[in-house]
Amino acid sequence: MNAPASAPQADTLQRAERQSQVVRALLAVLPAHALLWQSEDTTPYECDGLTAYRQRPLAVALPETEAQVQAVLKTCHALGVPVVARGAGTGLSGGAMPHALGVTLSLAKFNQILKIDPASRTAVVQAGVRNLAISEAAAPYGMYYAPDPSSQIACTIGGNVAENSGGVHCLKYGLTVHNVLKVRGYTIEGEPLELGSQALDAPGYDLLSVFIGSEGMLAVTVEVTVRLIPKPQLARCIMASFDDMRKAGDAVAAVIAAGIIPAGLEMMDQPMTAAVEDFVHAGYDLSAAAILLCESDGTPEEVEEEIGRMSEVLRRAGATAIAVSRDEAERLKYWSGRKNAFPASGRLAPDYMCMDSTIPRKRLADILEAIQKMEQKYGLKCLNVFHAGDGNLHPLILFDANDPDQLHRCELFGADILETSVAMGGTVTGEHGVGVEKLNSMCVQFSPEENAQMLGVKRAFDPGSLLNPGKVIPTHNRCAEYGKMLVRGGKISHPDLPRF
Repeated sequence: MNAPASAPQADTLQRAERQSQVVRALLAVLPAHALLWQSEDTTPYECDGLTAYRQRPLAVALPETEAQVQAVLKTCHALGVPVVARGAGTGLSGGAMPHALGVTLSLAKFNQILKIDPASRTAVVQAGVRNLAISEAAAPYGMYYAPDPSSQIACTIGGNVAENSGGVHCLKYGLTVHNVLKVRGYTIEGEPLELGSQALDAPGYDLLSVFIGSEGMLAVTVEVTVRLIPKPQLARCIMASFDDMRKAGDAVAAVIAAGIIPAGLEMMDQPMTAAVEDFVHAGYDLSAAAILLCESDGTPEEVEEEIGRMSEVLRRAGATAIAVSRDEAERLKYWSGRKNAFPASGRLAPDYMCMDSTIPRKRLADILEAIQKMEQKYGLKCLNVFHAGDGNLHPLILFDANDPDQLHRCELFGADILETSVAMGGTVTGEHGVGVEKLNSMCVQFSPEENAQMLGVKRAFDPGSLLNPGKVIPTHNRCAEYGKMLVRGGKISHPDLPRF
């Protein structure tokens, strides 16, 4: 008599049987070249930009038509198979990490710009179109797409919709939610879904705003209509140096308090400045404790007046040096460092984890001082770069994922940053999403009742919880195991204490 299979063997056998079933079913609706299932083919899809967490899917579907997307979803729904939609995989919170017993649905082949309409200032694009490609296509008409994440050369508009991405110009021009007019897609049952319109408003509930930033949990996006804006006649950038981080943080608040809304307002601390200067040679002041990049755009007259006002505010706030870009080449040079902060940091350690909390602008210096203490506490280095104008932090914690202890300390470090941000009146995410990275910290941000409400919205779209399951919204049990949850009054309580 054969001995019973061990638990790991049984799991492997179950996975193999499930994979065989799923592959057979999908090959009935997809051409063979549009489906990957061998391990060497699916390994490149095992993670997104958060490389610390990896999982191979049963299969990767690469549909080429909407009919194929619809067929894949209907097939997976009938089999009860989870589906994780994927764009370019540049996300930083594990939102596109596959499900072990699920299918990854790649929209990479949906890469066509369908229409540029200069009269209505809109563009209709497929979900797999790169963010920057929209602006490149609109350039001959004197227009561009405003949201500009650092990964805009690679990230897709479908992924931007999933994460509600921002960028360095989001302070003045808004996030993805402010620049998308309409989304088309399909539910997990394969039913067509259309949200928003090209008009100023759409009838009924504002489900478009609910959908944008839902991290692929409600439906799969195939087409997006975005708002285009005219390219400004002129843009100039101030690079301001500060000898003290608190002065730099106070300067950010002072600029906004003066009634100025810059096109961009970014901050980097000294370690980050050194990292990017060594990488791109942008001309940054390496002696400064922090530098601010403050951009103005508009007509030449508007820019001249605003640059003058911002320079005066920065001087009064304690700037030790102020440089203003003299031409477009120098402006782009200033921004090149900020845009390359992540790859520059990647040269300093085998891995990094980029956090994404937000805080009130007036607490910028407080959170940076807290992070400096955390560096000592966890024994890891952290570089800081962020959208200072709207208080969106991007601390990059350097570590080696091959060292389990370093990974553990990095996770604790990241959670500490997020929960300290919440304690200061902020949130656990600004534009990178929750994914798997911030699940535990969501227990601190939201009460069990609030998490249940969010889960109710998901179930309205996806009753079986097959779209990107196990992410974004923590369960009550998870929060109890984590040992922290929000209770009334904004305090954090252990689960064994009285609850309401």
